[in-house]
Amino acid sequence: MQGENLDSKTENAADAEHKDAKAQREEAPVNIIMIGMAGSGKTTLMQRINAYLHERKTAPYVVNLDPAVTKLPFQANIDIRDTVDYKQVMKEYNLGPNGGILTSLNLFTTKLDQVMEIVDKRARSTKYFLFDTPGQIEIFTWSASGAIITNTLAATYPTVVVYVVDTPRTANPATFMSNMMYACSILYKTQLPFIVVFNKTDVVSHEFAVGWMNDFEAFQQALMRNEDGFMTSLMNSMSLVLDEFYNHLRVAGVSAMTGDGMDELFAKIDEAVDEYYTEFKPAIQRQIEKKRQDEEKQKEEHMKRLMHDLSVSEGKEVDTRQDK
Repeated sequence: MQGENLDSKTENAADAEHKDAKAQREEAPVNIIMIGMAGSGKTTLMQRINAYLHERKTAPYVVNLDPAVTKLPFQANIDIRDTVDYKQVMKEYNLGPNGGILTSLNLFTTKLDQVMEIVDKRARSTKYFLFDTPGQIEIFTWSASGAIITNTLAATYPTVVVYVVDTPRTANPATFMSNMMYACSILYKTQLPFIVVFNKTDVVSHEFAVGWMNDFEAFQQALMRNEDGFMTSLMNSMSLVLDEFYNHLRVAGVSAMTGDGMDELFAKIDEAVDEYYTEFKPAIQRQIEKKRQDEEKQKEEHMKRLMHDLSVSEGKEVDTRQDK
C-alpha cells in the first residue's frame, strides 16, 4: 500500500510538472528572425506579417537591426538607427558601406542587455517579436555580433529563423541552387528551427521549387535545359548533397503584396516552435551546462595553483641578512 502511495505521488508530481511546462510553453513569446538577400522582399514581408498579426489582435514587437535602411514601411519599437548613426560610423572609422553596417551592429550589440530587458518586460503581453536584419545577410549570419544576438535570443525564448527567397529570380536552376546553399549554411550556422519562405508568389508560383526539392530527376532535367559544361556537373553534385537537407526543410510560399500564404507561414512557425522545444532547447541547455562546468573546472584549477603557490611560499626561508 505504501509503495502504491509513493507511485501515485510520483505520477501526480510528474503530471504537475508537465502541466507547468505546457503552461510556460503556451505563454512564452516567439522570436522570428527575418533573413534575406537585398531585393528578396524581406522588409515588405515584415510589413505584411506586422499587418497580419495586428488584424488578429496579436500586435508584435518589432526590432529593426538594419542601420543602413533609409525608410521602413512599418513602425519599429526598437530601431538600431536610434542608437547608432550609420553614416557617422562610416565617417569616423573610415569604413565602406559593409564595414559601416558591421561596426554599427557591433556597437548595438554592446547594448543587447538593455534590449533583452525590454523583451522580458514585454514577454507576457506580446506573442511575437520580429527582428528585421540587414539585406547583406553575410554581415549578420557570419559576424560575431549576429551570433551573439541570435544565441542570446535562442537561449531565452523560442526562436525561429525565416529565410526569404525571391521566387521569380530563383526560377533559374543555378540561382535556385545558390539560394539553397545559402539556406543550408545559415541553418547550420544558427542551428535553430528554420523556414524557407518563397516570396512574391503573386508573380511566380513557388510550386516549381517545391517540385525540384521533392523530385531529384525533375531538377536534373531543368538543369540540363538551362546549363551546359562544368556547371551541370557541379550543380548535379551539389543537388545530391542537398537532397538530405530538403527532407528536413520547412517551406512556405507567400506574397508580401497580396498576403497570400500567411496562414501557411504561421502554421510552419508553430511547427518550428515545437521543434525548438523538442530538439533545440535541450541542446542549448546542454551547451549552457557544459560551459558552466568548464568554468567551474577552471576555477578549481586556478584555486589549486594558487594554494600550491602559497604553500611553496610559506615553506621557503627568507634570508634577511645582507651580504657583507
